[in-house]
Amino acid sequence: MSLEWFDRVSGELQDHLKSICEKYDRNGSMIVERGSKHPRIEFYTELEDDERDYFSSLFFDPYNEEFYMESFDPDLGQISKVILSDIEDIIDAVHESFHNYLEEDDDDYDYAYEMDMDDDNDDLYDPDGENSDVYEIDVDWETPEVTAYIQNNEVEVTYQFGIVQETGDGVLKRINRIRTADDDLIKDETNFIFSKEEASTIIAMIASHMDSLSEME
Repeated sequence: MSLEWFDRVSGELQDHLKSICEKYDRNGSMIVERGSKHPRIEFYTELEDDERDYFSSLFFDPYNEEFYMESFDPDLGQISKVILSDIEDIIDAVHESFHNYLEEDDDDYDYAYEMDMDDDNDDLYDPDGENSDVYEIDVDWETPEVTAYIQNNEVEVTYQFGIVQETGDGVLKRINRIRTADDDLIKDETNFIFSKEEASTIIAMIASHMDSLSEME
């Protein structure tokens, strides 16, 4: 059982989709869930109220090391599994699912243009500013959002890693989503900027104390 093929596709898929589809580049996002028995990649657009509208799921069978999608046959009343043997098939399948999703949307995804959530930009806190101002920097996101923790669809914690274009520093974005009893979604986002020299120290400190950490409850 190996996740090497899954990790490779997860790392490359977002860039491939953005390069071949301008509409996906503007509106499409993906999130990786590695903790399941069959890891999966979920594709979605994000609405104005921070809700996600999912349009496709890509599953991975770690025992057979193959990707697949599930589809429902209304005539047979059964769910079928479509095997995707290479990354070109995966890209085509997700791309087709995205455009089918757009065609089903009466507003033709106009809401997505009203969002100011460009993946290439992020608002970050300036710790050196005299007045603690918020400023905008350009970030190249190297990974999609990766789920670190999820509980009963009520709490979800994701991380995303990027590179600051101007300085080459690393950025780690943490998003904590909480679903309240009133079905409201609370989204808390924090960003941590660090240099290459700091990265090795941080990794070493965490690795040496992993056994002392407690699991989230």
